[in-house]
Amino acid sequence: MTARGTSPPPGTAVGRRLRELREARGWSLSELARLAGVGKATLSGLENGTRDPRLETLYAVAGALGVPMSALTLDRGAPPSTASAVRGEAVLSTLLEVFEEPAATYELFALRIVAGVEQVSPAHSAGVTEHLTVFRGRAVVGPVGAPLVAGPGEHVSWVADTPHLYAAEGDEQVHASLLIRTPRA
Repeated sequence: MTARGTSPPPGTAVGRRLRELREARGWSLSELARLAGVGKATLSGLENGTRDPRLETLYAVAGALGVPMSALTLDRGAPPSTASAVRGEAVLSTLLEVFEEPAATYELFALRIVAGVEQVSPAHSAGVTEHLTVFRGRAVVGPVGAPLVAGPGEHVSWVADTPHLYAAEGDEQVHASLLIRTPRA
């Protein structure tokens, strides 16, 4: 229970949606953990709201479930402004908008990539693409084996169904937007 006028911790809402999606598929916690490559204790903690959701974990779980990340971080019908920012090893991701089309879901994020740290994101579902536009700093992003570099005013994109990385080149934090396209199954 939260105090009047305050929001529940971010893990509580994510956990509720995670459990709903898992149970709708008839999967056990162990099965989803195996498919996502995430520890069962981690998933249990997320579902019960006792563990804060990390960006890398949410992407692994969303990929295993075959849904865009916003399906875990945003209540159906709620405005994107109600989604909490999610932090990864090097990235702070804030959902700005979700666009639904018959063939795909598009999620637009404001992204900050911290200097001096590299983050590897797990593979997303088949056909997912990412499109990064840099406003400040220089980003090193894309497939782990063939990263791309983009500076202010530049745009890069890649197929994100393989592990991919995010890093800032040099000492300056990167400010960027990220558009993720997830095809419908």
